[in-house]
Amino acid sequence: MTYETKPPVDAVDAVDAVDPVAQARALRALHVPGRPLVLPNAWDPASARLVVAAGALAVATTSAGIAWELGLPDGERLDRDRALDAVARIAAAVDVPVTADIEAGYADETPDIAATVQIVLAAGAVGVNIEDALNGDPERDGAPPLRPVGDQAARLRVARGAADARGVPLFVNARVDTYWKSVGDPATRLARTLERAAAYLAAGADGIFVPGVRDPDEIRALADGVDGPLNILAGPGLPTVPELAALGVARVTLGSGLARAAHSFVRSAAREALTTGTYEALTGAMPYKEANTLFPHP
Repeated sequence: MTYETKPPVDAVDAVDAVDPVAQARALRALHVPGRPLVLPNAWDPASARLVVAAGALAVATTSAGIAWELGLPDGERLDRDRALDAVARIAAAVDVPVTADIEAGYADETPDIAATVQIVLAAGAVGVNIEDALNGDPERDGAPPLRPVGDQAARLRVARGAADARGVPLFVNARVDTYWKSVGDPATRLARTLERAAAYLAAGADGIFVPGVRDPDEIRALADGVDGPLNILAGPGLPTVPELAALGVARVTLGSGLARAAHSFVRSAAREALTTGTYEALTGAMPYKEANTLFPHP
């Protein structure tokens, strides 16, 4: 079985790289059920350029990869300014649309989401992921795993309004963490997810991201039950992109997978040099000249 990677007509052709409205419309047009937008997530300008060179039609950032790059753990430990400065550097490095993982919005209070969205747009990104997970420790402080549906819907409404006020059709990808956080009885998890998805779409979200779901039947049920583009987090053990396409998925992301794979390679190559004294792990590494031409000379 094959699937079509070519974008819809005019979706990315001749898009003005400095026009956020055109970029946002291009990103929106790439979300087609059955012909998923595949996003190997980037964490710095070099990784962004590499995924675009590999054929990516847009770039998605990974908050985990950015946090690790800056010496911090994932999970909203990174402040808004540093996180979005990294997004700005990524957006400046590529000509395709960029969508930013902004975790829960880098805002304790719902109205402050508007400021985050304004900074996202100023950074050059035209899409966001906003998650409904809470990063407290349920066992330590009794924090619930997810934000209440009404509260999260209000945050999404603010994000939508802030983008609309700027005249940019920002693609708001609402992340539902029922599967990621293993919330509640597995028998009711699908229904809980669909309930949240409907509320978030009604609040102004454009798409729904459900990381952690792995079963093809549940993925199909989500694609059928969500009244908008469905985003799935992919990796080893999950259906392939063609299989996800057949299930009706519109967006496939790799999350922190590429960053973790890169860091795993550094660890194994360093261990080899420091233990056996050999360098076989470096066989096949990108030549220096090629790596040095990822960016044009100033």
